[in-house]
Amino acid sequence: MKGDTKLLAALNKLLAEELTAINQYMVHSEMCDNWGYSKLHKAIEKQAIEEMRHAEWLIGRILFLTGIPTVSKLNPMKIGKNVTEIIARDYAAELAAVKAYNDTISLAVSVGDNGSKDLLVKILKDEEVHVDWAEVQQDQISQMGIENYLTNQTEGAK
Repeated sequence: MKGDTKLLAALNKLLAEELTAINQYMVHSEMCDNWGYSKLHKAIEKQAIEEMRHAEWLIGRILFLTGIPTVSKLNPMKIGKNVTEIIARDYAAELAAVKAYNDTISLAVSVGDNGSKDLLVKILKDEEVHVDWAEVQQDQISQMGIENYLTNQTEGAK
């Protein structure tokens, strides 16, 4: 099925964002693992895997619309130097993703592509969960202090 060229371009932009997020989250996850924050490592790694699923779905949709998925383009990654920066940078990326998905959903509706709209809504809901997770982490850091927060991120913490 031939897709709208503007929508295909927007889907490829979303794909670049997802591919960038995968890499950024994997680096952040491994940094946390290296520092001994295994709970944080697992949580961020889970988000990276969810972003992989989003990329897979976007590639499938682009192909269905007879487009060519661009998998060689990454946006600049914003790697944090510590846990507070990691969460803040991933949070900013998720907020940008929510906006981008909402904008692309509007475009899909305007060109009458409800199949793409449905997929984008599904991914948007996952991205909103990621935003919520980051907000919870930021609230915990603010309320209990970074030292107590980090203590709770180790495997020995109950």
